[in-house]
Amino acid sequence: MGFKTVFYISFIFLFISCSSENRPKEVVLYENYCASCHIAPDIQDLPKDIWENFVLPDMAARMGIITSENHPYYKLSFREQMAVIKSGVYPSKPIINEKDWELLKNYIIEMAPDSLVNNANETSGSVLNQFNATPVMLDSVEGSLFTFLKIDSINNQILTGNRKGELSSYNLATKENKFIGYFDLAITDARIVGDSVYVTNMGIMDPNEIPRGRSILRNGNSTAVLQDSLHRPVHTLYIDLDKNGSEEIIISEFGNLRGKLTLLEKDSYGFYKNRTLLNLPGAIRVIPKDMNNDGKDDLVVMAAQGDEAVYILYQKDNLEFSVEKVIRFSPVYGSSWFELVDYNGDGFDDIITVNGDNADKSFVHKPYHGMRIHLNDGENNFKETYFYPLNGATRLIAKDFDQDGDIDFALLATFPDYEKHPEYNFVYLNNVNSSNYTFKQELLADTKMARWFLIDSADIDGDGDEDIVLSALTYSFTPVPKELEEAWSESYTDLLILENKLH
Repeated sequence: MGFKTVFYISFIFLFISCSSENRPKEVVLYENYCASCHIAPDIQDLPKDIWENFVLPDMAARMGIITSENHPYYKLSFREQMAVIKSGVYPSKPIINEKDWELLKNYIIEMAPDSLVNNANETSGSVLNQFNATPVMLDSVEGSLFTFLKIDSINNQILTGNRKGELSSYNLATKENKFIGYFDLAITDARIVGDSVYVTNMGIMDPNEIPRGRSILRNGNSTAVLQDSLHRPVHTLYIDLDKNGSEEIIISEFGNLRGKLTLLEKDSYGFYKNRTLLNLPGAIRVIPKDMNNDGKDDLVVMAAQGDEAVYILYQKDNLEFSVEKVIRFSPVYGSSWFELVDYNGDGFDDIITVNGDNADKSFVHKPYHGMRIHLNDGENNFKETYFYPLNGATRLIAKDFDQDGDIDFALLATFPDYEKHPEYNFVYLNNVNSSNYTFKQELLADTKMARWFLIDSADIDGDGDEDIVLSALTYSFTPVPKELEEAWSESYTDLLILENKLH
């Protein structure tokens, strides 16, 4: 994640010329090579040391400039080396000559700033008042490694899955945690239907090219693998798209250098055949919604790797789709999540995004991280109308939590500025005035309880308002103050239930 395979080059330009516009050659080189399959990032968006030590070496390898000091297969197993070679991301021969590469590299380093100005979180926030916070201990083990969280309202429980592949359920009535089963590797989705348990596991969590994820159905002692060889699946949607009485499964295979959005369709024998809907890395979430009022559910998809964008896949007949890219971000933004809501009440669904993934090649606090509101003009053209800066923003829920007729926001930031503003790991934005985007910030007081990683919401106590649940992840992707890291690793808090005080 993080820098999102920023400089993946899928094809080369046969000829680069700057004579027609009389511009410096290095400028034309940058515009052509760095915008071949995504928006060319603003050089000012990353500091000089990040460019020089992390981004440019990766960029060089993607242009076929490979040296002993800059080798993309370094420390990889033989199997993964073969998978990386098969991906075709790293050309066997340079696609830029050495003189032009040096010109381009030196231009970027010269133009890059020494540091970034970080203006996020300069406004003060109050202590969380809309919710009562109740910590939950699920076991007697210090620290937590949850990779999956879902409120199962039908069964009145909270489902959790961890990096070890352990799936459990916390009964909201009895306050008991029950182990459901072991599912091999990190769990990213699960649901319980009667006696059946559906689970998606990610395979290897760290960035890699070996597809080891699986979609599994378990009933009693019987286990069926619905689909194997999934490439780091991070989101699963079960839906009967064509209304024929049989569910399809839509799996977001985030991948790494390669990834895809996969549709699993059940045949007449009960087996699933797969079809690729989007052949690109970084698929991270899918929301079904009829976006063109033709009676068919379409798929709104966020891709968060390389060419960061939001797509609408319009459903046609026979589960075929037409694809439209409706929002596009710079590849350094670290797109992480989105919601589909009618923010301004005009009858059209708007898109709310958060950008903040910051775990790989470009770890630095970025002033463009945060939440963005993109309003729909009624024709599925989206315009950014509001930006809320939040370092490392990674999760979002958009609902009317205080039931006053407007949309409020609950935000998680996996990568806030833990040195200066650790309290911005969780932010509740109470909407004060929708039209001029005025929000009141509310924050958790105790920053040492846990590092919050996942979020879900539902009316878990049946009193008519929306509550929130957070889950902890002790694992540190990036540097944090020692006192916080020690506190999290020694904490027994696994979940935090935020009970809405409205009713």
